[in-house]
Amino acid sequence: MLPTWAIDKIRAEFSCRPGHAPAPLITIRVHDTGPGMDARTRCVTYSTAPESRGPVLLAELHPDALPAPGDEPLRGSDDMPGGMENGWPGFFHRAHRLLPGDGLLLLAARQRRDAGRLTDPLGPLIASARTAGFRYLQHIVIVHGRPSGNRIESTPIEGAPPGLVHSDLLVLSAIASA
Repeated sequence: MLPTWAIDKIRAEFSCRPGHAPAPLITIRVHDTGPGMDARTRCVTYSTAPESRGPVLLAELHPDALPAPGDEPLRGSDDMPGGMENGWPGFFHRAHRLLPGDGLLLLAARQRRDAGRLTDPLGPLIASARTAGFRYLQHIVIVHGRPSGNRIESTPIEGAPPGLVHSDLLVLSAIASA
């Protein structure tokens, strides 16, 4: 979903933070949030040597897996609280358990096209992440383009809807439990 140059930049900026030991970057591509999503999610680890702190988790979220306007996919189930839940609540609880107290969760997403309109699902995702114990730190826009003279030439992602020229990168920090 993200261009290769963006993954390289994320790895350089977040895995090797100044004042911290290097951390492995784990990237996952989330295509759905149905039962068993963990078994279907593709994972790649970019390790550092020596690994002396917990990983940075980069989750690339496919637009079809994101909440649509009017959906209630972020509501948990009463019989499976926390990490056992399906959907986004369960994903965020499991990610929180994976990361150390100050670990980073990076969410790469892009807008959805619903009924011909681009919609932004980031608000509900941030709310669900906060409920699971993450602190929202930053929103970075990744432009799908390259410099061409004094302007930016669009280089859209293959398969992206017309008019989509950027992805969003949300930076969240795991809050340590007392």
